[in-house]
Amino acid sequence: MIRVQDLSLTLKEDESVLKNKIAKKLRIGEADIQQYRIFKKAIDARKKQDIKIVYTVDVETKKEKELLKKFPNLKTPDLNYYYPEVGDKVLKHRPVIVGSGPCGMFAALILAQMGYKPIVIERGKAVDARVQDIEAFWKEGKFSPISNVQFGEGGAGTFSDGKLTTQIKNVRCHKVLEELARFGGPEEIRYKNKPHIGTDVLRDVVKNIRHEIERLGGSYRFETKLTALRIEEGELKAVQINDNEWIETEVCVLALGHSARDTFKMLYEHSVNMVQKPFAMGMRIEHLQDWINSSQYGDTHKDDPKLGAAEYKLVHHASNGRAVYTFCMCPGGYVVASASEEGMVVTNGMSEYARDAVNANSAVLVNISPEDFGSEHPLAGVELQRKLEILAYELGNKTYKAPLQRVGDFIEGKITTELGIVKPTYEPGVVFSNLREAIPTFMGEAIVEALGVFGKKIKNFDHPDAILTGFETRSSSPIRIRRDEAYECNIKGIYPAGEGAGYAGGITSAGVDGIEVAEAIIQVYKPFSKA
Repeated sequence: MIRVQDLSLTLKEDESVLKNKIAKKLRIGEADIQQYRIFKKAIDARKKQDIKIVYTVDVETKKEKELLKKFPNLKTPDLNYYYPEVGDKVLKHRPVIVGSGPCGMFAALILAQMGYKPIVIERGKAVDARVQDIEAFWKEGKFSPISNVQFGEGGAGTFSDGKLTTQIKNVRCHKVLEELARFGGPEEIRYKNKPHIGTDVLRDVVKNIRHEIERLGGSYRFETKLTALRIEEGELKAVQINDNEWIETEVCVLALGHSARDTFKMLYEHSVNMVQKPFAMGMRIEHLQDWINSSQYGDTHKDDPKLGAAEYKLVHHASNGRAVYTFCMCPGGYVVASASEEGMVVTNGMSEYARDAVNANSAVLVNISPEDFGSEHPLAGVELQRKLEILAYELGNKTYKAPLQRVGDFIEGKITTELGIVKPTYEPGVVFSNLREAIPTFMGEAIVEALGVFGKKIKNFDHPDAILTGFETRSSSPIRIRRDEAYECNIKGIYPAGEGAGYAGGITSAGVDGIEVAEAIIQVYKPFSKA
């Protein structure tokens, strides 16, 4: 096929005119175009009075040979996924995958598609039961340490915006998007420049993928936690679950989320090699989505349905040497309670597919380096996270309510006493606080400086009535479990992968890492056979 780039449509033009624009650009007749499909679709809002939708399309035409002879660079790249060659080592037991988030899910899917019959163990519940537990927490304050926003089928990403953008350049990204679309994701994620699924749709997608893995011979065990390892002469022999049962296996994928703190501790005690890793902490900021739409698209086009809810991504290098950046921006979404341990408050963001809620929110984070940890212990970053989460719980009157401060009050360093235009979306509720006083001085100074800079880029970003909710501590893992070129750690047969192990940051990159780890296993072992 021929790849045609930079086809622009105004907001008034319908996609049906694409065929005519393709023909003109290739200097062929419309009748010469047999079919075309959209490969990429993006919004160009640099000129707010003349916003364009820009397309890249792949075209099947009778004149392909003729065109490629003149312009060989028009050839559509091959993005098909090719399964790796199978190894020759006998797999005595079924591979075990710890965690059913995007990394574990895609590792399991690839292994299942190749006949390896993986066992997926997940400490949390299946997604439908998980939804009920989370709703009970948000509405009634009934917290479950095993079934929450961090733990359960689909991982933390299931209760997010379902954002699929990534900075990595890897052909497997296309495989991730194709499978998510095949199992119920919106068709547009195959080609949209900034694809997202939304928490409401993603819940069904992860369930559909689980059913496919089971159909192919794999199995899931929910409410099942990894509690110990059996290691002999540096090789994995079995994994213990729930402190009372052993599963024999020589292959275990550690697709841990970044909140599996007790598992990190267990792995450290089993001499699994891990090191400290930089991460970031901060707060959730909320604005009216209408403000963001107006700033990004202009008042004329802010409500155009072709554009949808506007996004942003901002970064500032503060004068004190800290980087401040927005993360996991959720257009038309909610700030959600995301604790995974009792007596701690954690915030995150979530949007449904329609992104039609009143508020926009994102994390405003400050980089944290190992020098800030106060210890050289590999798990010192975890303790730093906990310290801020316990503080948030105490500021929220120990009820899982979250501490909140208006941006104007944060800048002035005074406690909030009343709300303005922006109303909080966090449940189980909020308590007025002075977050500026509660956080380390370097964080407060850097965020105040960044708010002013961001306000010049996005109008109303530093509006006094915008609100900050504390704290967001789980943007990424504070550790990295070291692995070699074969994706194994220092214990043979253990494959650290995904966000928790320090090798991904988001749904797509975690899925890609899961695929790569599965490929590494496939290249060594034959598919599992009971015979």
